[in-house]
Amino acid sequence: MKLSRLLGTFTASALLLMPVGCRQKPVVRPQTHFTVIKLSWWGNDSRNEYTIDAVRKFEELNPDIKVKCSYSEWSGYEARSQVQMASGTEADVMQINFSWLSQYSPDGTGYYDLSKLTDYLDLSTFSEDALSYGMVNGILNAVPIAMNAETVYINKTVYDKYGLSIPQTWDDLFAAADAMKADGVYPLSALAKSAWIYAIAYTEQTNGSSFTNENGEFDFSEEDLETTIDFYVRLVQNKVMPQVEYFSKNDINSGKLAGSVAWVSDAQNYFRKAEENGFEIAAAPYTAFSPAETGSGWYAKPATMYAVSKDTEHPEEAARLLNFLLNSPEMAVLQGVEKGIPLSSSARELLEDKDMLSGLQYDASLVMENNGRLRKMYPVIENTDIIDAFIDSANKVIFGKTDLHTAAAELYYVITSQ
Repeated sequence: MKLSRLLGTFTASALLLMPVGCRQKPVVRPQTHFTVIKLSWWGNDSRNEYTIDAVRKFEELNPDIKVKCSYSEWSGYEARSQVQMASGTEADVMQINFSWLSQYSPDGTGYYDLSKLTDYLDLSTFSEDALSYGMVNGILNAVPIAMNAETVYINKTVYDKYGLSIPQTWDDLFAAADAMKADGVYPLSALAKSAWIYAIAYTEQTNGSSFTNENGEFDFSEEDLETTIDFYVRLVQNKVMPQVEYFSKNDINSGKLAGSVAWVSDAQNYFRKAEENGFEIAAAPYTAFSPAETGSGWYAKPATMYAVSKDTEHPEEAARLLNFLLNSPEMAVLQGVEKGIPLSSSARELLEDKDMLSGLQYDASLVMENNGRLRKMYPVIENTDIIDAFIDSANKVIFGKTDLHTAAAELYYVITSQ
């Protein structure tokens, strides 16, 4: 499915924040009674700051509502959310990961049905394709903010130093490693999930297989997993990238890691400091055997999504806040493209009018949006237990603790036992 379809058709009327019957109007009289609702999200300091600023603006425009904010880095947020979802104490409005839909709402009843809130939540700014990512069993559980994909980022300044062009093929990266390794420089790097998805792309291109079938179920063979493990092992042994355990943002900032595989939504988080240090960072084409095949074997998903608790006691107020976060000009300007190009047509048009669609994050979004080969990412690809097992299996091969065939068989068992 071509990702550009997700952005829909933009019209002049897209700047309307709500249907006529539910536009927010300033309340001129002082409010002595107000409803308290809770909003939760994850992110770095920059994301926290602009979200808090947006909440304060929302409260100014809606003095009958007070918003309690709950936020943290991803790992803490994920762990706390698991407890809250199990105990029914989650926030009224919450940022969720795409994979949580299948984890917490397999039958579509784990989150509030947002289609019932359209008196306060304008969904006309989203295409049907975009909203389909939040549908479970015909129920609209969540709305995506932007689209996301693992992307290859290259420190062009370092590559230029070695007389190398931005890599487009697998061979380009191995050749870059040969040129850089004497200086202890790696042409690429990745955390565990990114390395896993990168190796899946290589396997699919090599074997003509698909990690998931049309129902989102695991579909690799043991032989496919051998290819996947072997590729990661070769990346490490040939000094294309360090083992994921040794990934360091400080090494990106210094240029020791001359590239990285990371999400579109992480562009600023990973590379802002490197750019401040004078390095030119570029969003490269998706690695393939030839430039004509770029994007084959790669996947896309919503960057993040917003959902409303199925147990909220204040659905109207939650919907008004959610509408503000998705469609308001205030939030659009504060957020910019930090999470990718907004899927809301009103937010995107406003950023276009203000010439705010620029920078590395925007460049990475365009690489994703303009590639017609990316496929829908299903949650099994991001399963943490599977990724941990993959890295463990590969490390056993790297350190001579087992052979490739046995490692693949063990990994296959872990995946099929999920």
